Amino acid sequence: MSNGKIDRQPAYVLHAQPYRETSLLLDVLTRDHGRVVLVARGARRPKAELRGLLLPLQPLSLSWFGKNEVRTLHSADWVGGVPQLSGLGLICGFYLNELVVRLTARDDPHPELWPVYDRAVHELASGRTLSETLRRFELGLISVLGYAPDLRQDSRGYPVTENAKYLCRPGHPPELDEGYPTSGAVAELSGSALIAMANNDFSAELTRRQARGLTRLILADLLGSHQLATRELLQSVSFAAEPTDPGSEE
Repeated sequence: MSNGKIDRQPAYVLHAQPYRETSLLLDVLTRDHGRVVLVARGARRPKAELRGLLLPLQPLSLSWFGKNEVRTLHSADWVGGVPQLSGLGLICGFYLNELVVRLTARDDPHPELWPVYDRAVHELASGRTLSETLRRFELGLISVLGYAPDLRQDSRGYPVTENAKYLCRPGHPPELDEGYPTSGAVAELSGSALIAMANNDFSAELTRRQARGLTRLILADLLGSHQLATRELLQSVSFAAEPTDPGSEE
């Protein structure tokens, strides 16, 4: 990277906005370099080859050069394998992107994040239960960033047991629920849900519902007063959905 040239890096566009008269400013997630900001010169011209290529939630191979905070996109190729998302799945995809932009720093590599994000995008396109994909991604992102508690043992150092109940707070391991009054923000989870989450198994509705409480608690602590626009949109859409709609669990 001494000459500032990077070739054929797997990437996804997280956000794009107009830049000057004919260009685009891209915030992209890359496999080996984390979030990088690129300028795609001339990409907004009517006949530009890149015009219909630099889309979010589509796997790309990007090359760029430059050593400043904003690099220059040299080339882009569509990798394929993911149908374009629509409807609720598309909103969920934008939710993934907003979380990554809010919680990661530019030029801070997180190689472990790439498979978490890449899997989530493919799952959204595959028709898998949306809430399963979102919970797996949220917990994966939190884990990569170092904010997820150890879900396999409690605050005393004992293994989590299936039949017990636990209380979880941001920054702390699960505490055995002994029935005492609690204060502050806390999520209540069963031992079976904690074990399933630790095994990356979100197939059960109970696990997804309880995982939602835990990830929301941790994300709220990380985001502070910042509101997620895509979450509000998801909630409004889910509220209007039929109970059988897979997005109603969001």
